Amino acid sequence: MNVTPAQLQQIAVTEPLARFVSESRWADIPDGVRHEAKRSLLNYFAVALGGCTDPTIAKAAAVLHRFRANEAATVIGRNERTDVLNAAALNAMSANVYDFDDTHSPTIIHPTAPVASALLALAQSQTQLTPISGTQWLHAFVLGVEIECRIGNAISPGHYNRGWHITSTCGVFGAAAAAGHALGLTSQQMAWAFGSASAQACGLVETLGTMAKSMSVGNAARNGLLSAILAEADFDGPAAALEGARGFLNVTGENPDFASLSEGLGQHWELMKNTYKPYPCGVVLNPVIDACLALHADATLALPQITRIEVVGHPLLRQRTDRPGVHTGREAQVSAQHAVPIVLTTGRAGLEEFSDAAVAQPSVQALGRKVCFTDDASLSIDAARVIITQTGGRTLTAAIDFARGSLHKRLTDSEIEEKLRALCRYGRSGCEPEPLIDAVWGLDGVADVSLLMNLAQGGVR
Repeated sequence: MNVTPAQLQQIAVTEPLARFVSESRWADIPDGVRHEAKRSLLNYFAVALGGCTDPTIAKAAAVLHRFRANEAATVIGRNERTDVLNAAALNAMSANVYDFDDTHSPTIIHPTAPVASALLALAQSQTQLTPISGTQWLHAFVLGVEIECRIGNAISPGHYNRGWHITSTCGVFGAAAAAGHALGLTSQQMAWAFGSASAQACGLVETLGTMAKSMSVGNAARNGLLSAILAEADFDGPAAALEGARGFLNVTGENPDFASLSEGLGQHWELMKNTYKPYPCGVVLNPVIDACLALHADATLALPQITRIEVVGHPLLRQRTDRPGVHTGREAQVSAQHAVPIVLTTGRAGLEEFSDAAVAQPSVQALGRKVCFTDDASLSIDAARVIITQTGGRTLTAAIDFARGSLHKRLTDSEIEEKLRALCRYGRSGCEPEPLIDAVWGLDGVADVSLLMNLAQGGVR
């Protein structure tokens, strides 16, 4: 790697970020941010309980349990327990396995899975020592999301474009920051935690659509938690883990924006840019699905007469979802060639529409072959147009300016609660959603947050 003089003189960011995390006070967190943290946690339990029975989680759990150190922590939605590091990994995997988790705009990071999973596992490890209260947990969570998303801001969009899976690579820093704050690390120790996190930051876009993608998300939670625990024992690291000439930002980014890491720090909170998906797929497909739902409701739509389906969107839409000929439901979650025909056919976009069985339908496959893309850089990632051409040249068009679930059309608290109920049923864990919903909304009054995990323990093995 060539190192330029400019790279050697970058703005210091590791130490200021570490100091910010270690010195932050709960009183500094605005009420709106506190409420958003609870919304994020509700959505997290929804998607983790929905994914707990997926074969990816079952296979990973079976392997990891062979190496568990103890049974100190809960695996969400399942009746087996494991050690805190493996629990952090498995719960993050479960929350992300269906790509139904939250999304930070504009980085497309899924912030809660790595951070909440690490913090919940840590809380269970602390219950016999110094329990972590609900307010302490929420505070640490907000800080973890802040760090991972600010790092994501600094390296976007080049980082993802180069093939790094940004949820995994930035999530490990968020998990380290959150766990480190909950453990009461000094600013020096927090900087060391960032150093260990930087040594374990990994994840590739190439793995999307496969079980391997879940491993890097799980490792983000596990390795971030481990980094904080090591730092608590004075396991040291580089002074400039982030901004060093060969640090994370310069190695994995293209012209990283160092200033964005500290600009408005403590005043503008990245959690307020978090969004929650109404559909289990890549977030760039949300406006496309909204458009297809509108077209399905059009009485003049005749599926046998469709000759062409043009999808117009931001270039990232094509880059991330131009996947013809998918064979599995997991691949379908990032395929416009599946999402478009299945929604036009069924008028639905739930987990069953992104299953292996849905992908195998010949009529859906045939209609998917008529999908083509047109890039329009003037559109945001929350916007799209779908233009259907039918026999005789008749066209039907649906345009979406802001997708449901985006910052401009956020899911309400009630909609997130209903998402939790629906995914509880889908995951068949046996977990009761209502006590969990009530516990999350009342979390700031809880003395020991590990009690929350008792409500998320299911009967699935």
